[in-house]
Amino acid sequence: MGLQTRRESYSGPLPFATQHRKDSSYSHHRCHNSLPILYDGENNLISPLEKLERLSQDDIRECAYEIFFTACRSSPGFGSRQVHSFYLNNQENEAKSPNVVMSPTSKVKRALGLKMLKRSPSRRMVSGGSGGSSSPKGGGSPFHNTTPPFRPRRPMTSAEIMRQQMKVTEHNDNRLRKTMSRTLVGQAGRRAETIILPLELLRHLKPSEFSDSIEYHMWQKRQLRVLEAGLLLHPSIPIEKATTFALRLRDVIRSGESKPIDTGKNSDTLRTLSNSVVSLAWRSSNGTPTDICHWADGFPFNIHLYTSLLQAIFDNRDDTLVLDEVDELLELMKKTWSILGITRAVHNVCFTWVLFQQYVVTGQIEPDLLCATHAMLSEVAVDAKREKESFYVKLLTSVLSSILGWAEKRLVNYHEYFQRGNICQLENVLPVVLLVSQILGEDLTLSDDVGGGKKGDITIVDSSGDRVDYYIRSTIKSSFEKVIEEVNAKAIEMEIKGEFGDILLHLAQEIEDLAMKERENFTPMLQKWHPAAGAVAGMMLHSCYGHVLRQYLGDVTSLTRETVEVLQRAEKVEKVLLQLVVEDCGEDNAKTVMREMVPYEVDSIILNLLRKWINEALSSARDCLQRAKETETWNPKSKSEPHAPSVVELLKCAKTAVEQFFKIPIGITEDIVQELADGLESLFQDYMMFVTTCGTKQSYIPSLPPLTRCNRDSKFIKLWRKASPCGANSSDIDHISEGHHPRPSTSRGTQRLYVRLNTLHYLLSHINVIEKSLSHTPGVIPSPNRKHSGPYFEIINSSIPAACQHVSEVAAYRLIFLDSNSAFYGGLYLGDVANSRIQPALRILKQNITLMTTLVTDRAQALAMREVMKASFDAFLMVLLAGGSSRVFNRSEHVMIQDDFESLNRVFCTSGEGLIAENLVEKEAAVVKGVIALMGQYTEQLMDDFSIATCETSGIGVMGNGHKLPMPPTTGRWNRSDPNTILRVLCHRNDRSANLFLKRTFQLAKRR
Repeated sequence: MGLQTRRESYSGPLPFATQHRKDSSYSHHRCHNSLPILYDGENNLISPLEKLERLSQDDIRECAYEIFFTACRSSPGFGSRQVHSFYLNNQENEAKSPNVVMSPTSKVKRALGLKMLKRSPSRRMVSGGSGGSSSPKGGGSPFHNTTPPFRPRRPMTSAEIMRQQMKVTEHNDNRLRKTMSRTLVGQAGRRAETIILPLELLRHLKPSEFSDSIEYHMWQKRQLRVLEAGLLLHPSIPIEKATTFALRLRDVIRSGESKPIDTGKNSDTLRTLSNSVVSLAWRSSNGTPTDICHWADGFPFNIHLYTSLLQAIFDNRDDTLVLDEVDELLELMKKTWSILGITRAVHNVCFTWVLFQQYVVTGQIEPDLLCATHAMLSEVAVDAKREKESFYVKLLTSVLSSILGWAEKRLVNYHEYFQRGNICQLENVLPVVLLVSQILGEDLTLSDDVGGGKKGDITIVDSSGDRVDYYIRSTIKSSFEKVIEEVNAKAIEMEIKGEFGDILLHLAQEIEDLAMKERENFTPMLQKWHPAAGAVAGMMLHSCYGHVLRQYLGDVTSLTRETVEVLQRAEKVEKVLLQLVVEDCGEDNAKTVMREMVPYEVDSIILNLLRKWINEALSSARDCLQRAKETETWNPKSKSEPHAPSVVELLKCAKTAVEQFFKIPIGITEDIVQELADGLESLFQDYMMFVTTCGTKQSYIPSLPPLTRCNRDSKFIKLWRKASPCGANSSDIDHISEGHHPRPSTSRGTQRLYVRLNTLHYLLSHINVIEKSLSHTPGVIPSPNRKHSGPYFEIINSSIPAACQHVSEVAAYRLIFLDSNSAFYGGLYLGDVANSRIQPALRILKQNITLMTTLVTDRAQALAMREVMKASFDAFLMVLLAGGSSRVFNRSEHVMIQDDFESLNRVFCTSGEGLIAENLVEKEAAVVKGVIALMGQYTEQLMDDFSIATCETSGIGVMGNGHKLPMPPTTGRWNRSDPNTILRVLCHRNDRSANLFLKRTFQLAKRR
């Protein structure tokens, strides 16, 4: 039922002001305050009033009825028992009589938004006549009632309804009537607030009017405890414990606990009791005389009594309903105000509490009671602005705190407390809480808890925030924690290991379900007070799931399939929650709201993890490379695999990384592929540099001997001829004899260089395989801004051929200048040409070439052969031009030398089945042939050619008289037009003219 927005003025106990109800939105003007704990162990509603220890609820109810009866004694229906006799014959008069309840409508119920019961009049009818039989005597049952036959029925009076509602028997009611009759003898006009009712009851009711002594004693103890509560424990005017009257009253009460006290006319106990009670009840706060006695108006005793009366407005047959006669009943209850110290404002607070308490204790099934509570709170809000008296503020604070505590316990976790059957109740509870919190925040001054609230205290949220926002966030957080617990429990039940990733995957679906539950069931209601309620819920769910996701990612060390699944599922959850925010706020406002949300950045996280994965894969390969650098011996893996084992391991790591890279179930772009390729290429380049770290050819080429002029009579020549009269020494003869079956002179070091060469070719071929994997794997997303448009391994592909050339060159020069030194540079043409021809060297060379083609892979053989040819030709030139003092040549010997070179040339033209093109051989041989041609020239021609070439290269031009030719620099680039080459031919010419020319021109020393 909808809440009333206005309150009509009417004659009754509720002087409601006509006003518009304040907006139920959470107020923005409140400080942080703490209120007492308001929940018991079972989360039930806690009374805002201090418990009366020595009085039960039945005692309070009976006392309240006695006060009510006394205050209303002059009203119709509370006096003579024969006041209804004239209704017997005129039913029309009954409806018009003022003491009969026949209200067709109720202003109070209309104001509170409560429905009329619309019951048949017979439901509130009693037998006619005197209204019932006389009460039984002595041991008669107080509930026994004999109704004369055929007696007509009449409507119940307010007195009868009240007695019935408060469950007072006719027997007890009769005793009360008798007491009033005896008390007011000769005092008909005596005011109720001057009567100390328990004292009068003790004076006038005797044991004989009870069924037995036990009943009388129990009744008497109740009356004494009522006096104790009103005068000693909770007096409206504080008393000192040492007061004489207070001490005497305590003594009397204590004596009445074990046995009944004597209440006879001449009883000293009764006299002491009367004097003490009267003296304490007729005190005033300032000591001046007063016309009102104070025995039932102390807090909280008076509020207990008054709320007990207010409970009577609820139908005993259905305690969720308010009687249609509530107007008359409240009007009668108003007469107790002077006795109980109740004001209009206090009444409104008590009535609010009673309505709310009834809603709670009846199982929260009647929303009308909650709407009525809200209506009363509107009146309380008006009173709270005016009333600042401490007693009122204390009562109001306690009542509102209790309401707020109970309601907030449910609102901060409304998913738990508002299920399918009662979700609509949230729409009624929330306005009440918002109005209560508004009153507490705006209209009451509550002391701040400087030291901080104790555990369990209710904290009033600062009004700068939104209370509904707080409820949504708190509920979502609680629901999220519950979901996590359920997912964990389910995982345990299903005997799942409980991996964090699995839990997150389950949790993602639960989050989506929770979001849908919030949007469908709660958001439409909450939007009445918070326009962006759905957005707040979405943001909170996003934050909660994000927190758990970040915890998971904090432990993630590498990109796995599980991690990708978790992140992709998180991205779907984020889209659902963002859609919830957009639907609730609209696109424009959603942009502002989303700034407060920390995005999951799934794509960025995946990219970072993917890069981390790439780095880890490359790190593993680098470890492999480091092991190779430390342990590689350059021995072939096997005869069928003539490459280093380390390159196999390295490429295996690279291939594994590429395979696993493309197995990652995410969209991979060309940019990321390029990053992996760049890392692998850097790795391959590092390995290539490691392979090519094998020295240079210069380390094997012997240093050039100093230039000297040839001397026929040099000591070396004489010794050579003397030692070899037949043209060869014994060692040469032995060596030559072995030449029919020579052994290869290839050293282990040279063979290891071949392994290096094979390794480079193996690396190159498999890099191409990896290149194809990177380029042709389906599913790679093109990147328009890719840095390189060519092959991924373009740099390494262009670098390896140069590395192969370098290794081949070093191997060749090592083979010729080190391994074959004795046959080439160390032995060819040593002494004279005729006796040290090239045939032995060629036989060894052929064997070395055969071994080389066996050790070197097919793809590397052409390059290796070409470099051996170059090294051989360089060695041949070194013999002719830098052979040292042990070599001299005659012009006539150039024919033999030319024949030897042709033989050497044929080795490379015929070996290896055309590994080297004939034109390439001729090109490389042209230089050597040019030098041999110089050796065939006459000495005079050589001297002229040398002079011309020297002048041209030095820039002198034509030599004049007195000028000397400069010494040409040694470039190492032998050529028949090179002056240094011509000079070296002259230095090795065994000729007098050459000798004199060199002595005259450069003062070269003779050979010794």
